[in-house]
Amino acid sequence: MARIVSLGAALQNIYLIDHDDLASTMMGESAIFGKIVAGGKYEIDKIKYEIGGGGINSAITFARSGHETILMANIAKDSAGDIVLSTLDKEGIDSSYVDNSVFRTTGTSVILLDSNRGERTILTFPGASKRFDNLKESDLELIHPDWLHVTSIGGDIELLQRFFKKAHELGAKIMFNPGIKEFERGSELIVLLSEVDVLIVNKFEASKLVPGTLLTEILYHLENYAPCVIVTDGVMGGIAGDHDKSEYYRFGIYEDVKVQDVTGAGSAFSSGFLAAYANGKSFHDSLVFASANATSVVKTVGANGGILTGDEELHMMPIQKLTF
Repeated sequence: MARIVSLGAALQNIYLIDHDDLASTMMGESAIFGKIVAGGKYEIDKIKYEIGGGGINSAITFARSGHETILMANIAKDSAGDIVLSTLDKEGIDSSYVDNSVFRTTGTSVILLDSNRGERTILTFPGASKRFDNLKESDLELIHPDWLHVTSIGGDIELLQRFFKKAHELGAKIMFNPGIKEFERGSELIVLLSEVDVLIVNKFEASKLVPGTLLTEILYHLENYAPCVIVTDGVMGGIAGDHDKSEYYRFGIYEDVKVQDVTGAGSAFSSGFLAAYANGKSFHDSLVFASANATSVVKTVGANGGILTGDEELHMMPIQKLTF
């Protein structure tokens, strides 16, 4: 068991689920909700209230795998914030460093979900999750974590620099799963990666930072910045490498399932890897658990309902050791 701090967003997710009015139509390489027009009124099949956000989704994975888990995030004193706190208590996650004293509204996403194909569109009001500058890296001195796991914090590179520096001063390791706002900072993000122990990105994101179209090329370039890199590629699986241990893998998906909702899949993979790795699992087995965790999440509606506990008996999956 490890002590893990999860730094990232915590929101309420409201799902509007329908099988025909929200039926998606392909337009080239994109899908649109073809029956929704301005001024119309539509009766949907189901509404579902969940919580989400990279910070809380990751924290749930860590807690269910038996780690001492602390969430650092922003919510507000409202009904959505109460639901977040209730969930943290239910999952056994320390909420001492969740701040609800500054903001008026907890972040909320309305998710339009096509129940036939699992396609969804997210309408987000960031609310309290938009800013993180009130969170203090000095709190890490009280927590003294073994790992700091960070998802997107709205592109605040300066805050990340302070948190990463403090984490390393305390001997903690860092796993980083940056988001769109961080990638918009370009060269500033690249400089920051030298502080990261494990970096996880998807192929599309990685193409914004380094040259290359093949996963092997992208991994090769990213290893110049971080010692351990994982690049995911949706249903194509991904590639991973630990430069220090000269250990490399190309992996497929855990299993072919009917996708209900892809929300939270990235967080499930990232946190699933660390949950297993921090429990002493090998690089290989941690990738398998990460894939299984992401697969379990997309089989259900909601970003964290399908998160595994680490006690499941996992089957084999396509994974090949590479030589570089």
